[in-house]
Amino acid sequence: MAPKLPIYLDYHATTPVDPRALEAMLPFFHQRFGNPASKTHRFGWEADEAVERAREQLAALIGAEPKELIWTSGATESNNLAIQALARCYRQKGNHLVTTAIEHKSVLYAYKRLAEQGYQITVLPVGRDGLLDLEKLRAALTDATILVSVMAANNEIGVLQPLEEISRIVHQRGALLHSDAAQACGKIPLNVRTQGIDLLSFTAHKVYGPKGIGALYARRRGGKPVELVPMLEGGGHERGLRSGTLNVPAIVGAGVAAEIAQQEMAEEGRRLAGLRERLHQKLQAELSGLRLNGHPERRLPGNLSLSFVGVEGEALLMGLHDVALSSGSACTSANPTPSHVLKALGLSDADAHSTLRFGLGRWTTPEEVDYAAERTIEVVRRLRELSAPPPRPAADPKPRWA
Repeated sequence: MAPKLPIYLDYHATTPVDPRALEAMLPFFHQRFGNPASKTHRFGWEADEAVERAREQLAALIGAEPKELIWTSGATESNNLAIQALARCYRQKGNHLVTTAIEHKSVLYAYKRLAEQGYQITVLPVGRDGLLDLEKLRAALTDATILVSVMAANNEIGVLQPLEEISRIVHQRGALLHSDAAQACGKIPLNVRTQGIDLLSFTAHKVYGPKGIGALYARRRGGKPVELVPMLEGGGHERGLRSGTLNVPAIVGAGVAAEIAQQEMAEEGRRLAGLRERLHQKLQAELSGLRLNGHPERRLPGNLSLSFVGVEGEALLMGLHDVALSSGSACTSANPTPSHVLKALGLSDADAHSTLRFGLGRWTTPEEVDYAAERTIEVVRRLRELSAPPPRPAADPKPRWA
């Protein structure tokens, strides 16, 4: 049976809200609309109970304690809170921070802002497979290092970093580890305790929850608690670290989405990895000049980043008008410059511009994968034919009188 068009294969950009999460959210828009900060009546109590229940659900997903979670508007705010607030708080201890060249722009820009304020910043390269070289990390750390930020899973190439090994190296030098886990939470197992993560950023809309809600995990157990200073002042919400009336419906949705992910992650991961390999094999069988970006195994189950040599990515996207894809990170897709992630892997500008990101998700079907493969093969072949140089004219035949 032909799939319903258009097909959505951009699950790394965002995900549809799971109907179970949406159902849980709806009463908090009208019937149970109280402000959780209202402590004198039932409406406020109900809202507060819902917020704390969601905190428990998310904490269970990442192996944290509920009180270690601070609700935010999403991973961008969580990243900025973790990096800039911590840098301000630990300035007396040191002024050196480390990150990698393939981080999300919300991390890289936060580091850039700190550099403008006099902090010392080290941005480490990655290998062609997208993995951080642990010896380069070890060599970069100094007694002045206060924070290392390494994402759990990359949003473009899906590569998974070895967080447990990274945390051991970081903690040996007395620094703290932050991880942007926006793409990883709910897709791969994460445990902040066993992996030694001190701060972790989460956003709900990457894991079938609503947009505009996220959280920051900041360790309070196991040694000296991580200290932060507030970035938003006001009513003292979220232990005084993030003032503002809480978005209760979205928080409820985030909690349910986290609980569903915890329950279904293993089976969903196996299914998506199988569909990803199905797509990759179909494309490999029919197209030459195909490059897989990132590590072939250490990657998100639903991620496939491919460069189609000799084909302009934007032209390919336009040709695939009935398949929703991305040529890179959705957060920077309006920028015509090559992806900083792909450039960090050593790709040329031409190869970076020829890249598509296939993001498979909860409602992706085998029929959709097969259709996307067939259409991609068709469009790539057509574009290569159009861009092929015209054949050179044959040499004039030798004159008979010569």
